Amino acid sequence: MDIATVVGVVVAIALILASIVVGGGSFVAFIDAPSMMVVIGGAIAATLISFPLPNFLGIFGVSMKVVFWKLDSVPELIKQIVNLAETARKDGLLALESRVSEVENDFIKLGIQMAIDGTRPEVMEDILRTEIDAVATRHRDGKALLDCMGRFAPAFGMIGTLMGLIIMLGDMSDPSKIGAGMAVALLTTLYGAIASNVVFLPFAEKLGYTNKQELLAMDIVLRGIMAIQAGENPRVIEQKLYTFVPPKARVAEEAA
Repeated sequence: MDIATVVGVVVAIALILASIVVGGGSFVAFIDAPSMMVVIGGAIAATLISFPLPNFLGIFGVSMKVVFWKLDSVPELIKQIVNLAETARKDGLLALESRVSEVENDFIKLGIQMAIDGTRPEVMEDILRTEIDAVATRHRDGKALLDCMGRFAPAFGMIGTLMGLIIMLGDMSDPSKIGAGMAVALLTTLYGAIASNVVFLPFAEKLGYTNKQELLAMDIVLRGIMAIQAGENPRVIEQKLYTFVPPKARVAEEAA
């Protein structure tokens, strides 16, 4: 579980609730079911119009990925690749067949298996890059869904506010109800802003970040597998791959 995501959402909601309390407001005054229906329902409806149904249904999995994402450690990936390179250097590529079962990363497995099968380097690289592109496309589609909901939620909040104002101005026979009516009308704008800036857009940004990190890890694996297939020295492979690691992390890894 990504603690930063959970903490961020909890802190944002806690700050909003604390502001209501400090300002002397009542929680009941900030609850309005019709306003929630307009904002959430409207954002969902607009997203359904914008994307095919199968893509939209994937938003639940995308949202869970934001909270429960887990990426392989880059130094650990490099160690694993260098270890495989040492085996290939010592006993040949075919010796890696006995090591495939030890590998948990599916992308490394795919590359090693192709190397064992004697796949031509250009074909190997093309297949691995196609796999990277496919992952990038899936992540881009998931981020686009959340971005879409983040854009439409405030818009439907404004629509709800305008609807509330029209209803309120249509019956001004009782001036004492004008303030309460205005408050309810403004709630949809508040709901839209909260939904967009606490959930949808931050989740989209986190998904974009995880996408970059995953693609970086896959690029490291690609370069490592191609170097193994080319028969490069394991130490050279290690130095080449550690260029992707920040200098401070490299020093810490060497010390460990």
